[in-house]
Amino acid sequence: MNKLPRDFYLCDGVELSKKLLGKVLVRSKNGLVTSARIVETEAYMGEADKAAHSYRGRPDGRCNIQYGPGGFAYVYLIYGMYSCFNIVANREGVPEVSLVRALEPLTGIDIMAARRGTDKIKNLCSGPGKLCMAMDIDRSLYGADLCGEELYLADDGFSGFEIEAGRRINIDYAGEAADYPWRFVIKGSGFLSAFVETFSAKKL
Repeated sequence: MNKLPRDFYLCDGVELSKKLLGKVLVRSKNGLVTSARIVETEAYMGEADKAAHSYRGRPDGRCNIQYGPGGFAYVYLIYGMYSCFNIVANREGVPEVSLVRALEPLTGIDIMAARRGTDKIKNLCSGPGKLCMAMDIDRSLYGADLCGEELYLADDGFSGFEIEAGRRINIDYAGEAADYPWRFVIKGSGFLSAFVETFSAKKL
């Protein structure tokens, strides 16, 4: 597998969210290595997107990493207990990210199962919080360089799939932005977080 270079991430959040599909997320910690294929993402387009954390700029500082160049981790907590893993997109000063919503486990599945407390492979990483637990991703990885060794993405040549796009999940507060078709999935994957209404489909 070839680790993805910095240039891969220096595109807008929508484009990155599509490009991430099929790529492999690798986590290495204390000699334990897990990997999984990205099958579902969501784009959040910065200060022009009412659903984005950076919509109103940097109100509490937690979005600071988004204002740097692409290829770094933005990790935050929801419901006070679940981590969500995002990948910073675009050039410096443009706070766009792609939320990784679901993965297909590839290696270290026994490790993921122990972390999640389940042996149901299709349930290990079928949601943002689940995949963070399975891959041992938490807020200590906020700002992690995805071109490093601890957490990174790689290309194993997987291709030939179709992408479907639909509205994002649980952002009804965002007005018209709630209907933007910025959720992307690998068509037919059995590892998605939930059903996605199809707006379009195209082959990579």
